[in-house]
Amino acid sequence: MSEYNYQINMKEENSLLFKKSIRKLFESTFILKDKDEKLYYYVSKESNRRDISEYLKMIGFDILVNDKCNVAMLVASEQGEDTVGLKRANIITFSTLQYHLLLVLWEVYLENLGYDEKNYVSKGDLIDKIKSYGIYPSVSDLKVAFKLFKKYSLINYEEYDDSEDAKIQLYHSLQFGWDIPQFKAVVDEHLKPDNLDDEIDSIEEDKADYEEEEND
Repeated sequence: MSEYNYQINMKEENSLLFKKSIRKLFESTFILKDKDEKLYYYVSKESNRRDISEYLKMIGFDILVNDKCNVAMLVASEQGEDTVGLKRANIITFSTLQYHLLLVLWEVYLENLGYDEKNYVSKGDLIDKIKSYGIYPSVSDLKVAFKLFKKYSLINYEEYDDSEDAKIQLYHSLQFGWDIPQFKAVVDEHLKPDNLDDEIDSIEEDKADYEEEEND
């Protein structure tokens, strides 16, 4: 049996940020500069990231910080990847409808790249886009999905604003939320098997194009 002896000494303010960072990662998987700037700067500092990483590794997890996208995320540690119950513990499982909506959000996100520093879409335009794919969610289903996406820091919006002009911010974390097996299952419902690999390749190419734009 492995024995862990973890001790860390830090100032009271840093101790509070450390605890908040751990809780935030387990609550929503992501810490975004656009949403939690103070927490993001804390976890992106090398010494703090090392402390968080050592703490998380004791329970099979780790922290990954993408400086290009200003996203910190909870991931399975290399040691914990083969541990039963941990490999998929931080992967969000969506319903089929929610995954359809997530794919539409990703498409809109890519279409809007380069127009502004932050990525927004109006609620009305997004609903029109969703319907253009033959998806007709109920108002209730849409609210549940959006609340879930907001909880996991994939989007942000004012929940009290039900107008078509309401702005929805699309976060960089959308590109890290993919569960490929679930993606294949959803897409397979609408594409012939011969086209499935092409669709997955297209997603990967879109991600690569985005990363290349970030490097410019």
